[in-house]
Amino acid sequence: MSAPRDTATTNAPTSSEFFEPIGKKADQLAPSTNGKDGVVSTEDDDGKVVEQIESLCMNCHENGMTRLLLTSIPYFREVILMSFHCDHCNFKNSEIQSAGEIQPKGASYQLRLTDMADFQRTVVKSDTAIVKFVELDLEVPPGRGQLTNVEGLLSTVVDDLELGQKARKEQMPEIYEKVAQTIVKGRAMLAGEAFPFRLLVDDPAGNSHIAPNFREGVGQYEKREYVRTPEQNEALGLAPTEQAANGNVEDEDIIPDQVYEFPATCPGCMRHCTTRMTMVDIPHFKAVVLMSTHCDECGYKSNDVKTGGEIPELGKKITLKVESPEDLARDILKSETCALECPELNLSVNPGTLGGRFTTVEGLLTQIRDDLRSQIFETGSGGGDSLPSEEKITWNQFFDGLDVAIRGEKPFTIILTDPIASSYVQKNVDPDQDDPQMTIEEYTRTDEEEEDLGLKDMKTEGYEQDHANQTTTTESKEEAR
Repeated sequence: MSAPRDTATTNAPTSSEFFEPIGKKADQLAPSTNGKDGVVSTEDDDGKVVEQIESLCMNCHENGMTRLLLTSIPYFREVILMSFHCDHCNFKNSEIQSAGEIQPKGASYQLRLTDMADFQRTVVKSDTAIVKFVELDLEVPPGRGQLTNVEGLLSTVVDDLELGQKARKEQMPEIYEKVAQTIVKGRAMLAGEAFPFRLLVDDPAGNSHIAPNFREGVGQYEKREYVRTPEQNEALGLAPTEQAANGNVEDEDIIPDQVYEFPATCPGCMRHCTTRMTMVDIPHFKAVVLMSTHCDECGYKSNDVKTGGEIPELGKKITLKVESPEDLARDILKSETCALECPELNLSVNPGTLGGRFTTVEGLLTQIRDDLRSQIFETGSGGGDSLPSEEKITWNQFFDGLDVAIRGEKPFTIILTDPIASSYVQKNVDPDQDDPQMTIEEYTRTDEEEEDLGLKDMKTEGYEQDHANQTTTTESKEEAR
């Protein structure tokens, strides 16, 4: 077994730390060969078998020793830890591989870090996983498997970026500046100066893991399993399913979390593009359809949420008091018929302005801020420079207030008024209990709301008799003529 370069990070629990105590006791253990040349088996105090194999050191090209240990990670599954050490040049390296097969579904994890303790959360990154630090706008492609923690993972990424900075400064100065900014922000995250921020681990093979903490707040940790796309199955070396191979989904129920694609026309450039659709079941609410359109030609993007089901007799008004950063992470569904108000922020959004959105409270406010800022300061011939000075000051004060609320530094209230009761806010208590920060009221729709929804002219009962009476009247008039 050849050993890749060492990327172990200080303070990160790597597999070499697990093997170091075993290595010190190796001379005291009674080795037993298993019948293969160069392979020795030993046992530690817990009775776990450690396989030791001579293998080539890629640093000095002498023979070193690789140790293999099958172990189980709590709340996860069995994995194989591999540690290499060369006595000739002291080169060390560690790696992890799943001991099981590819899982039936892919797995995606999201962790929202809010304090230094979250850095110690164990992370299993398989060789098929993609890692993203959202606020860094940084994605780590699939590669070598690792057993580490969040601090070790982020430190490794930042250190690897710094390795190539000298060459970038000479060859690509523009990229050098952008990478330097990313490194500064990454170091600030490691120092605890940039909370909160998010870590995403997406593994189509389903063999990666972020350790849960059952005392964490609402929205801090999320695990989601999903059905792999045909492209992901092909990348994993799996044969496509018969349905995917034939491209036929007719006469089949829509599977939750399955992504469907169909051709569409881009409203921006009128060329062909692709619309993706998936159905998500929101716990204790209803199933909704998420739709996303992206055009590769002009860059047009669109996201929308469609709710279904019958229209209830009463509308619904949801009032949420946002008092802490944990409340910003609550899931929120704003349907396209829903109006939104935040009195403390002087914010009012009319129905249909944003379309349907399924996100978090933080994500919804961020989108409103970005959309408004773009419309006010970036559109038109003069943009923000054409605004009168007093109006520009007013808008800047408004956006500053939004920024403070998005950072969780100011309490505020969100009021969702939905005449068809298709909006939703996640509770931070048991779903059957009342949330002290949330009130839900049902109300009778106004005539104006009924008219806007087209309900005044809609008749769902007794229409057969009305049609029969209308037909009889028409025939009588014709006979009279």
